[in-house]
Amino acid sequence: MLQQTQVKTVIPYFNNFVKKVPNLKTLSKSSEKKILKLWEGLGYYTRAKNLHKTSKILIKKYNGRIPNNFVDLKKLPGIGDYTANILLALIYNQPRIALDGNVKRVLSRIFNIDPLKTVNLFKTKRNSDFAEALMEFGALVCKPQDPICEECKIKNICSYYIQGTTVKLKNNIKYHLKSYDIFCYLKKNKKQIALTKNNDLGFLKKFNLPKVKETSKKNKNWKFLCNYKNSISNKKLNINLYYKFSSKIPSNYNWYYLNENSEFIPSFTKKIFKQVSNLY
Repeated sequence: MLQQTQVKTVIPYFNNFVKKVPNLKTLSKSSEKKILKLWEGLGYYTRAKNLHKTSKILIKKYNGRIPNNFVDLKKLPGIGDYTANILLALIYNQPRIALDGNVKRVLSRIFNIDPLKTVNLFKTKRNSDFAEALMEFGALVCKPQDPICEECKIKNICSYYIQGTTVKLKNNIKYHLKSYDIFCYLKKNKKQIALTKNNDLGFLKKFNLPKVKETSKKNKNWKFLCNYKNSISNKKLNINLYYKFSSKIPSNYNWYYLNENSEFIPSFTKKIFKQVSNLY
């Protein structure tokens, strides 16, 4: 849950999730619909789907245990180098570290080298504690802005503190701006909107959305509501929102209430709900 999401946002979701899904076996037997509903609002829903898929594989193939080697871990849905390394460190005390933003910054400041070029720098009897400590140290002491150098216990071996220089870390994220027109069928006397899972928005495919098209100038019979910006992962979206009140909708659409839904509704769609609610 913490991938791409802040701790303060995750905590209530995590507490509710483990209350409803207390163990791996329960997770593997739960429906994807239930898992997505519990995840609703966190975004990056592929994480939830991969978690669900992985639980089934672990129960069926590994007797409910996490594999203890890098190769098998990487075969599981959603497991990349970062997650594989931190699992091996935390669970099996292997000498591995997970290179998140905090850890990269700490290593680049201490050694004044690109952390991606370092392999097996450390090996202790407490590899698990060390891997976790590096992440916490980067978040709480060796912060991106205003690091607490004077209180740091390892400042005397830190190139950043001694020399005041550090390797500049590259930001590999490339943002793509795309414009979309979103068309909302609304019921006049009920706060309902028509949604479909048949949509062309690749990164939210098979999720409940209104009618979505890449921006064009031919939008006859639709009323313009507003323009707003949205970001999903490395995608920056420019949204033009249109609407019409209608009692009829295309056959592959269904009516959904704006206020209460038992169905899973992604955050992207909930932002649309908020905009069209002003029409009632």
